[in-house]
Amino acid sequence: AGIALVGLGGAAGSIARYLLGGWVTAAAAPQAFPLGTFFVNLAGCLAVGLLAGLVERHPGWLAPDLRLLLFVGVLGGFTTFSAFGLDAVQLLRRGEWLLATGYAGGSVLLGLAAVWLGLRLAGPA
Repeated sequence: AGIALVGLGGAAGSIARYLLGGWVTAAAAPQAFPLGTFFVNLAGCLAVGLLAGLVERHPGWLAPDLRLLLFVGVLGGFTTFSAFGLDAVQLLRRGEWLLATGYAGGSVLLGLAAVWLGLRLAGPA
C-alpha cells in the first residue's frame, strides 16, 4: 500500500511541478534565470514547512498513510528540494549548526560536482 501511495503522490507532484513551472516560465519575460524551477523549489519548501508545522502542532492531524502520500509522494514528486530544506531546518532547530552547514553546503557543492562529473563521463556534446 505504501508504494502505491508514494507512486500516486509522486505522479501528482510531478505533474504539478511541470504545470506550475511551465506557467511561471511562460508568464515571466524571457530571461536566463530559471524562474520556473526556482519558484517550484520555494513553493515546495513553503508547503513542506506548513505541513510539517501542522503535524508538529497537531500530531493526530494526518494519518501515517496520508503523511506518506503527501510528504514522500506529492512533495517528493513536486521537488526534493523541499525535503532538503526540511532536513536542514530540523538540524538547525536541534542546534546542530555544524551538521546543518555541512549538509546544506555539501549537498549543493557535491551535487553540482556530481552533475559536472556525469556530463564529463557522458562525453563531449
